Amino acid sequence: MMEARIEKTMDALRRNNMAAYYVENGVEAAALAFSFIADNASVAVGGSATLSALGVIDRLRSGPYRFLDRYADMDDAAREAVFTASLSADVLLTSSNAVTENGELYNVDGTCNRISGITYGPKSVIVIAGKNKIVPDLEAAILRVKTVAAPLNCKRLSRRTYCFEKGVCASVAAGKGAEMTAGCQSPDRICRSYVVTGPQAVKERIKVILVNESLGF
Repeated sequence: MMEARIEKTMDALRRNNMAAYYVENGVEAAALAFSFIADNASVAVGGSATLSALGVIDRLRSGPYRFLDRYADMDDAAREAVFTASLSADVLLTSSNAVTENGELYNVDGTCNRISGITYGPKSVIVIAGKNKIVPDLEAAILRVKTVAAPLNCKRLSRRTYCFEKGVCASVAAGKGAEMTAGCQSPDRICRSYVVTGPQAVKERIKVILVNESLGF
């Protein structure tokens, strides 16, 4: 059964000109996402624990797609070329750090290829987000990144930051709360650029699939 907060979030996303869908689990989410992707489409992905957990990367590699594979074994120059090509892909598959009940997506990046593609470039953006990513408002979204997403992603990526060591952003520990860009000064910092995605000019370019289970960070 759909929770009231999920329904509220979907209504708000639609008011913001994004398509919104509800599924019960990750298997259904992946199936729905791939139903939007044509054979021979060029497909890019944002760095995402959600996509990996759902087997999306393996399916892109084996399926009838022109996959711009950021995870392939390659040198830095080749990887940068993949990131650049991803900006003109037919489809970007990604997750979101947070989805607000006001119909906003909130994302924080280090390299910024993911947030670049969400904002502009790919013809279609498909976002898969577990219900754990839904928050009441933008302030809660900022805090979610500082207390959940960034610390866990730093551990996943072995980045030696304050949140890697302490489990929470330095700005939160210092009592600065939801100051968006405040944080540590580590060279390993992954929080570099911050994007709030609100009302869209192109109707349903962004498709958000909300999943009735917890997925990713």
